[in-house]
Amino acid sequence: MADSAPWDSYKKPDDVEVRKLLTPLQYKITQKDGTESPFDNPYFKFYTKQGIYVDLLSGAPLFSTTTQYDSGSGWPAFTEPIDMKYITLRKKFSFFGEVFEVRSKTSDSHLGDRFTDGPLPTRLRYCINSAALRFISKDDMEKEGYGAFLYLFK
Repeated sequence: MADSAPWDSYKKPDDVEVRKLLTPLQYKITQKDGTESPFDNPYFKFYTKQGIYVDLLSGAPLFSTTTQYDSGSGWPAFTEPIDMKYITLRKKFSFFGEVFEVRSKTSDSHLGDRFTDGPLPTRLRYCINSAALRFISKDDMEKEGYGAFLYLFK
């Protein structure tokens, strides 16, 4: 993997620019810590395609379809991120007990939550909002600058 990628030096635009870049739903999810409706989002059953999901604002590589699975929750679910250096976890308490909010380290965007009810071996379930992600298919990864992550599919 390259030592310096474009998203490593990403600087988040001001709120006016962010509002121009995102749809109202994307803004609500990523900037106001919202949650999209379960079973009514584009990536919750997308685990049959190969590729990676990147941060909507910064382009940082976040999750891969190689760790995506159908959790039955209605949101995209992953057992782990591509690289923890692009993720920030914040402990919070909810109806489900202690969980961790998942945020993008590069854009400080809210992505979703991490639970401890996932499959073995990690027992982790990263429950992520589709509206916070952009999917890049395996076939397009090289031309979009993510060729270094093709090793995930070997």
